[in-house]
Amino acid sequence: MTSSPLHIGVLGAAKIAPWALVKPAQARSDVTVTAVAARDPNRARAFAAEHGIANVAESYEALIQRDDVDLVYVALPPGSHAEWTIKALDAGKAVLCEKPFAMNLAEVQAMVDASVRNGLPLFEALHYRHHPVMLNAIDLVQSGVLGTLQSLEAVFDVPIAYSETELRWQKALGGGSLMDLGTYCLHAVRMLAQSEPTVLAASAQMQHGVDAAFDATLAFAEGVTAKISSSMVPDRMSSQLTAVGSLGRLDITNFIAPQMGCRSALNLGGKVEELPIDPVATFEAQLEHVVQVMRGQCQPIVGGKDSLAHMGLIDEIYRMAGD
Repeated sequence: MTSSPLHIGVLGAAKIAPWALVKPAQARSDVTVTAVAARDPNRARAFAAEHGIANVAESYEALIQRDDVDLVYVALPPGSHAEWTIKALDAGKAVLCEKPFAMNLAEVQAMVDASVRNGLPLFEALHYRHHPVMLNAIDLVQSGVLGTLQSLEAVFDVPIAYSETELRWQKALGGGSLMDLGTYCLHAVRMLAQSEPTVLAASAQMQHGVDAAFDATLAFAEGVTAKISSSMVPDRMSSQLTAVGSLGRLDITNFIAPQMGCRSALNLGGKVEELPIDPVATFEAQLEHVVQVMRGQCQPIVGGKDSLAHMGLIDEIYRMAGD
């Protein structure tokens, strides 16, 4: 689209925003975070002062209407994602929207329709997908090095203390283990299989009105099975991704954020090879992809049809679990 610097506006002074966007942008000369808006203008002003953002918009609407914003980063609670993504796209702005992308498939469809209608990129912020560890894993599985793919497994557990104000414990705002954590697991096995599965079974452990933990079993084509699980109430944090084939297996520890410590091991016939880990942060890799798309150098790899298929499966998993 353009080779000029990319100007980004931030919707929501969320805890994730500095790590996911502001700091990666500040490390680049071709990206500027122009403005921020929050539900509480005082919070937005404090956020801007802390992170060196020059402008504070007095409302979400004011931010998406700014002439000095090319792309809007939506870091709001999931229940507001669809509304403000669509409004930003209709205001002529590309959008990077945090996961979970929306509350259900109907909302994602409306978001994608707005992207198509306005001819603007729409990205789902599944940052792990852009890291070399995941890119290499997809290439390895698809290359046939493991032989015929047989099974996949992904686990992401993070202790999240219960609080009435913690959005991940609020169903109405899009909280829950599957939406916040399991979405990565589901996406990862889809990416390794490079196809769409059928949901065979799903179960949820409910606490405080949300799924505190989740398990699902999936079936891909050619007899490939997958298990995914996530929990907000584990004893410790765990992030594991495994692909098993007829000739060997690939095991990745911390596939979500390899920059925080990762092991990727390829086991062929009992011979284990430790694969190199690129130190780049997933959020840096994500922003690089966004910049390339905005310059017209490639197409988005998350968003669009991928997000539609992904949210459709999340809806089906919840339905199978009786939630």
